[in-house]
Amino acid sequence: MTVTEIAEISKTKSKVFLDTDVCFALYKSEIRKYGIQKDAEISKACYDTIMKDVLLKRAKLRCMNLLKSRDYTEYQLRMKLRQGVYPEDIIDAAVAYVASYGYVNDFRFAQTYIEYAGKTKSKRQIENCLAGKGVSKDTIEQAYAQCAEEDSVTAEEELIDRLLDKKHFDREHATYEECQKMIGFLYRRGFALDKIYKAVGSGLE
Repeated sequence: MTVTEIAEISKTKSKVFLDTDVCFALYKSEIRKYGIQKDAEISKACYDTIMKDVLLKRAKLRCMNLLKSRDYTEYQLRMKLRQGVYPEDIIDAAVAYVASYGYVNDFRFAQTYIEYAGKTKSKRQIENCLAGKGVSKDTIEQAYAQCAEEDSVTAEEELIDRLLDKKHFDREHATYEECQKMIGFLYRRGFALDKIYKAVGSGLE
């Protein structure tokens, strides 16, 4: 395999591009250590050493350090490693490593988030947020169902009532326009229309 380009990332790091469409980042001292030069060949033994002894160890450590401060989904970890210019097979191996010890678990992540956000956010808001973090639809549904079974989420009807009270919405005397404005507000928050209409009340009649 041949080095097609070496591009500087910072004063201490550079990206190395190979003709096999593989790209990875090394410290400049490592580039010198392994004799990596543009248009020069890299032996398989050298490549394997860089992948296993340098990048894989570094990717595992990166994952562990990230997970020390808070939970991440598998998707979020992968994005962090991609920002560090790790090859996909190294990312796969590093994520599999931390997952094998239970350090990354999308179901647990979803459950923890639902328990926290379920006191203030609609189900749709929660689903959208978790989907944005790379949690699968099935995992979200399973986690939400378990949290609901354990009564760790607040019923949406109660959340709507709280928001109406917070907005000082007068259900008995609100005008049609005021009701429509409140319906739009609640709908943007992700609540179901049937629950919104039921809560908003007589102003629509």
